[in-house]
Amino acid sequence: MLGSSLRELARLRDCRSRRFSSWDTTGGNRDFWRVEPGQTRVLADIKGAGCITHIWSTIACRERWFLRKLILRMYWDGSDVPSVEVPVGDFFGLGHGEVTYFVSEPLVMFDRGFNCFFPMPFAKGARIEVESQCTEHPTTYYFYIDYEAHDSIPEDLARFHAEWRRVNPCRVPRTVTRDETGHPLNPSDKNNYVILEARGKGHYVGCNLNIDAQKPGWWGEGDDMIVVDGEPWPPRLHGTGTEDYFCGAWNFNRLHQTFSSPYFGYHFKTNADYTGKHSMYRFHIQDPITFNKSIRISIEHGHANDKDFDASSTAYWYQLPVARKRVKLLAVGKRLPREWGGVHM
Repeated sequence: MLGSSLRELARLRDCRSRRFSSWDTTGGNRDFWRVEPGQTRVLADIKGAGCITHIWSTIACRERWFLRKLILRMYWDGSDVPSVEVPVGDFFGLGHGEVTYFVSEPLVMFDRGFNCFFPMPFAKGARIEVESQCTEHPTTYYFYIDYEAHDSIPEDLARFHAEWRRVNPCRVPRTVTRDETGHPLNPSDKNNYVILEARGKGHYVGCNLNIDAQKPGWWGEGDDMIVVDGEPWPPRLHGTGTEDYFCGAWNFNRLHQTFSSPYFGYHFKTNADYTGKHSMYRFHIQDPITFNKSIRISIEHGHANDKDFDASSTAYWYQLPVARKRVKLLAVGKRLPREWGGVHM
């Protein structure tokens, strides 16, 4: 099973290219599936070994916030627990239920086309499904799921996982430790916003983080803290600020500018004064963070957790065995974004 670098493109491959898609099997042009409110449809059911290489979708629905009401699930090797259970929009990097353009190596959003290039290997089979938790209108769902069929896959290929979380609002601690000058301190990750907690052996490959701030003021002084294999405090992977973890700097201070690149970006904002909705991503493609037993990834919501904004995130990682214990997905009413009247900058 080969990688995708340019140097490898000329090398012959021992696999069979396959696809599931929503094409009109009558030969007509109705190349979409209709997903009714409350309905779950299986997009792909693959038997045997292989690797999903690309997922494309475009989706239309008249219902508000449908990108948070549609749930994408993926199951590997006959597991009854989904390794991916994420609102469709958030899985593809659209954190506030709003469409925006951005380009990264694993995820690309262009002209209402949702693209995912994360490789997703499996040994015995794979099932991908979408559930509509809309209540009023059907969804028009176009899709491609491209994959390679193999006779077998190497035992050291881990399974792809993705998980969505939200805290609305983040809680500011009632009591705060302070230094001799009165400056607030945060001596642990106890009150941080948690992006991921996982057990097994694997590697974390990134996340997108979404912030909806109702109060003015810079919200990005929160440090990232990554605890691997239950190591004692302080962790060896401790950051210096939210914008720093997402590879920016100095308060994202070009206030009217969004940005995307292969591995990091600040790709959505509604206001230039740090209020409103903001989205950013960081993918550890060149620098995955490995763990042998467990991993906990969290970030402060403001310095010493002094901001009470609405936070949501999707984490992406690979591990073996397939994760069994998962965060329960919030009910649809608790997933919906706050209404806003801002203008996309």
